[in-house]
Amino acid sequence: MAQGLQLSQRLTQSLVLSPQLQHSLALLQAPTLELKALVEQELEQNPVLEEIAAPETELQDNKPAPEEEDAPAEPPFEAASEQGVEAPVDDFQAEFDQLVQLDQEWHDHFSQMNVSVRQSPEEEEKRQFMFDSLTAGTSLAEALMGQVRDSNLTDDQRGIAELIIGNIDDYGYFKTTVEELATSTSLPAEKISEVLKIIQTFDPPGVGAGDLRECLLLQLERAGREETLEYRIVRDFMNELGKRRIPEIARGTGVPNEEVQAALARISRLEPRPGRAFLPDNDQYVLPEVFVQRSGDDYVVTTNDEQIPHLRISNTYKDLMAQGGNSAEVKNYIRDKIRAGKFLIKSLQQRQQTILNIAREIVKRQREFMEKGVASLRPMTMAQISEVVGVHETTVSRAVSGKYMQTPQGIFEMRFFFTAGLHTAAGADISNASVKDMIAEIFKSENPARPLADQEVVKMLGEKGITIARRTVAKYRDELHILPSNLRKVY
Repeated sequence: MAQGLQLSQRLTQSLVLSPQLQHSLALLQAPTLELKALVEQELEQNPVLEEIAAPETELQDNKPAPEEEDAPAEPPFEAASEQGVEAPVDDFQAEFDQLVQLDQEWHDHFSQMNVSVRQSPEEEEKRQFMFDSLTAGTSLAEALMGQVRDSNLTDDQRGIAELIIGNIDDYGYFKTTVEELATSTSLPAEKISEVLKIIQTFDPPGVGAGDLRECLLLQLERAGREETLEYRIVRDFMNELGKRRIPEIARGTGVPNEEVQAALARISRLEPRPGRAFLPDNDQYVLPEVFVQRSGDDYVVTTNDEQIPHLRISNTYKDLMAQGGNSAEVKNYIRDKIRAGKFLIKSLQQRQQTILNIAREIVKRQREFMEKGVASLRPMTMAQISEVVGVHETTVSRAVSGKYMQTPQGIFEMRFFFTAGLHTAAGADISNASVKDMIAEIFKSENPARPLADQEVVKMLGEKGITIARRTVAKYRDELHILPSNLRKVY
């Protein structure tokens, strides 16, 4: 049979998200700071949009809390794809009336969100001080190069120092060898080694080490502890130290187990990663999306609307639409931009309302957590929240992704409240997070000379009516960064 190209037709069904729906879902999933960047990008691309100052609202004693108001019914978030996009018409006055109504709804929405809770002047001052105190971090390489400039190194040595610093990773370790660097640069190995020793005297202590053993030794030498037991242990018994073979270290050093254990405790206070303080991950700050504050016997939930630009359709372009001298091309262009702006404003309003509805239901179901803490966290699934809020489960997942909630117990990621649960002997449900918190408390109060095995923890939880497998206890112990019992024992 001859091969060749053929044309054929096939009818299939597939689910395709409209561009508007994809944009709405992106706005819903984006955290506050990312959302702000997206809105600012839209402001640059859509000339009919303009930002207005946040509406100033005062507390109204006779105004009910947001939970008690009859909020206008919102369609499900996933259904808001093509809504608000009308067919082209020539009656521009009808569209103007809709724009005026939309502007008022947007204004009323932010007024409603901000009317129930206001920060005191002291809290606002602390918050502003925090933002004013944020500074850009300095990398480890920049810190080391600054010390090179302040040192008494010669020009040749500074060039070598720059090469060495370029081979120091983010954790502060020298990731090559003097011999390899000498071979690749044709520089004398003696000069490279000499400059490396100078860099190892820089801050942070331990920087420039080739491995963990050298890193710990450098820190001990910097502190003048060359004659101590911990220095001998790191120098001569590094393998045994890594496996916590305390009896072998005691026999090798000729000291009692108790002294070895005390030396190991001092070693544990050294920094295994000298460059940790310069890692960019240390400069991540959380901006809560939702605030939960106690008001009498109830909890008031509000969204963080301060960081979201408040938008409206520019009156200038409304006037251009009303002018009769514009061509059809100009009118169509302005009409498309106005509709895109209307859809963005509506999507932002609906995003805030969706997150608020989900947050209120979380607080309603986790009231005991708000009062007592993690130990009272109840099992909860996204399906339960989606059924009450009236959106799909995936919409709940997008709405809580990367979002944080400020509660009376601290700031928590909104996903933290969705946990599976275990059944107690009394028939009640308890969340996995609560069980993990109990396990942490059990290990915290154990006898160091006789650490508890996982099976013993299972029995202790069983006495409290909680049935749990030993492997589950081991899993939670690993997540809590707690060593097995044979490595926790203090001799």
